[in-house]
Amino acid sequence: MGLQSALTTALTGLAAAETQIDVIGNNLANSQTVGFKSSDVVFATQFLQTLSLGAGPSQNNGGTNPRQIGLGVQVAEIAANHNQGTIEISSSSSDLAIQGEGFFQVEANDGERLYTRNGIFKLNSNAELVNATGQRLLGYGVDDKFQLQTSQLTPLTVPLGTKTVAKATENVSFEGTLTPEGDIASAGQVIESLHLGDRQVPRPDATGVNIESAPQTNASTTTATPGGAGSLAAGAYQYRFALVDANGNESTPSNTVSATVGPGGSISLANLPNDPTGGTYPSVNIYRTGPGGSDFFLLGNAPAGGTFADNGTTPLSATELDAENLTGNYTYMITYFKSGDPESRPSEFLGPKSVVNGRITLEGFPTPPTPPPGGGFPAYDEIRIYRNLAGDQNNFYLVASVDPGDTFTDSRSDAEISDLTDTANGILNLDGPSVNSNTLLTDVLRRDGVTYDSMFRLGTLSYTGRKGERTLGTKELDITATSTVQDFLDFIADASGIQAFQVDSQNPIPNSDNNILGEVGTLTPGAYLQNGRIRVVSNNGESNAVDIDLSSFRLQDETGTVTTPNLAFGVKQEAIGQSAATDFVVYDSLGVPINVRVTTALESRTDEATIYRWYADSPNNSVPGRDDIAVGTGLIRFDGNGNFVTATEETISINRLGVPSVTPLQFEMDFSLVSGLATPEATLAATRQDGSEPGVLNSFIVGEDGTVRGVFSNGISRDLGQLQLARFANPAGLEARGLNLYAEGVNTGLPVTGSPGQNGIGTVIGGALELSNTDIGNDLVELVLASTQYRGNSRVITTTQQLIDELLNLRR
Repeated sequence: MGLQSALTTALTGLAAAETQIDVIGNNLANSQTVGFKSSDVVFATQFLQTLSLGAGPSQNNGGTNPRQIGLGVQVAEIAANHNQGTIEISSSSSDLAIQGEGFFQVEANDGERLYTRNGIFKLNSNAELVNATGQRLLGYGVDDKFQLQTSQLTPLTVPLGTKTVAKATENVSFEGTLTPEGDIASAGQVIESLHLGDRQVPRPDATGVNIESAPQTNASTTTATPGGAGSLAAGAYQYRFALVDANGNESTPSNTVSATVGPGGSISLANLPNDPTGGTYPSVNIYRTGPGGSDFFLLGNAPAGGTFADNGTTPLSATELDAENLTGNYTYMITYFKSGDPESRPSEFLGPKSVVNGRITLEGFPTPPTPPPGGGFPAYDEIRIYRNLAGDQNNFYLVASVDPGDTFTDSRSDAEISDLTDTANGILNLDGPSVNSNTLLTDVLRRDGVTYDSMFRLGTLSYTGRKGERTLGTKELDITATSTVQDFLDFIADASGIQAFQVDSQNPIPNSDNNILGEVGTLTPGAYLQNGRIRVVSNNGESNAVDIDLSSFRLQDETGTVTTPNLAFGVKQEAIGQSAATDFVVYDSLGVPINVRVTTALESRTDEATIYRWYADSPNNSVPGRDDIAVGTGLIRFDGNGNFVTATEETISINRLGVPSVTPLQFEMDFSLVSGLATPEATLAATRQDGSEPGVLNSFIVGEDGTVRGVFSNGISRDLGQLQLARFANPAGLEARGLNLYAEGVNTGLPVTGSPGQNGIGTVIGGALELSNTDIGNDLVELVLASTQYRGNSRVITTTQQLIDELLNLRR
């Protein structure tokens, strides 16, 4: 039995040595395998052959030990060594290393959860993090708002190049110097348009009016013959004649006809002037002087071409002969008129008509139209006639008012009608009746000479003005059949960012001084009508001055025709006040860029403080039915050392109604870095804002807590997920599945999962790898020992064989 047991004992030694060499070979083979954990072979004695159990001490004997012979060795355990491997920096952000205990959790193809320390991960075609053999890395994912979803483990994804994100602005910081020097912002710029008329008020149609030179009353054939009984006083008498139409208009008076009578005589007038028109002038007015006199007074009337007896029975009237005649080149215009109401727009020009020492007759005046049922213009009942002067072709003066069916002969001199100290006289208002706030926009007229053009048509009107010499954003007004001038005024004020209403009742928006010649009081910021003109009053300060130039308006009508309505705004008052402005861009929740302008104006200064008022505008402020770009105003206060003290109402709200982003966009304005020290000019600049436009995910990093954080092209970073590690009470009990993968074993205990850094799991290092923990030097030494063990056991077998051979040779 001895030699046989020696063989079997040596055989167990060979087997043990082979196992150790296999394990060491595996360790050495995986010395470059990332995350590999080496193994150690643990040996134990195998069965024993007991020859004697020995005996305990007695009175006569000290006792003997057991006598046992070992029957070999066995591999008690191949223990995995889970000591920390060396951490090495990697060039890939998707490479991960665990510092401390813990395992990455991955999902096998069949859904089984496996564990590994190999941190080489890459992205597959579905943007999932997978290891070299295709197992998905597990962790907590995020929802569409990048909030971690911790209800279950899911494969982690990093959608490079496809995921986009934007960040709404929350804070804007300013720098600059708002100096206490310069003028207080006491006045806003005032601009006014040209006069605007109302098309609803009719314009006389003068095409039927006839304008002719009145005929000269020809008295060349008229005779004045003294004779017969009468009551005339003795003396020399002079006569002049004027043809008269049915309306009492006299033509140009005739020359003088004279006669002399004695006491109690009479004068017979024969062959009175005839009507050269054949019926327009049916009679003749006869004017006469007193005996030896020179002033002519109306004596009587007789048929044209007839006779008249002046026997002294008809006294001279008090009506003196109108001997005035016209000489010059004259043009007329007519209007409709009703006492107590504004007169209409004037007609087209009538004439010109040249006359030399004569008179001009007008006839065929139009009948005024009947007002519509809803009103719109007065029930005109008169025609007013206006005429220029021989030396002034531009202004027209009131000549007369007549009934629509009358004929009028003009003999009034230039001096007479141009004497405006006479309240009966007047100068023609070429503009005609002014619009009011209820006038329809489609009825608004602009005068160009004596031509009246409609300013607006149905369509879309865009407005791009200027404020503080900086272009405002473009706003649009839909002009409908019911749009009024008031709608247009509100549109201009809103789209220009003019602020009149202040939420802070303790610090109301100041009115403007009125420095316009001939006006008194203060001016309220806004847009309103002033004597038929649109007046726009800006907020105080030079940077708030609103300008509307020739190209500010653009109208596209329903047919697609584009025009540029020219309201010819001009400056009535310059803005006064030290001010500064800055333009910047913020972003809403969708990353849509929003333009914002902040202007500041020196509102007041005292012995203790400098106070500026800020105004904020945004053309992207979106409120359905409104075009208000003003989004806030408040005060900025500095102390006597120029230090910022406080700002009021510094939260800006920009409405985004009608846009799918979060509304309103609110952000804080920080003026704490702005100085109140004295400088020649005020300056202001927006230096930082924390919002961003949409950006594409282009890289990611993994933090020590396992958070996968994506970095977008716009500089924003967002959580994309979080690794969840697992540790075991007995990691050596894990079942190796190959490919650096382990499965939960019967002797591992349940996995303890959590985020890196929790529950003693360890931390994660992104962009690094844990190398194999194989100890090559130790394994080489162990390999020598194992080979020595193998050779020694082989020698035992050899020796045993030799002894058996000797034993067999005994029979020879």
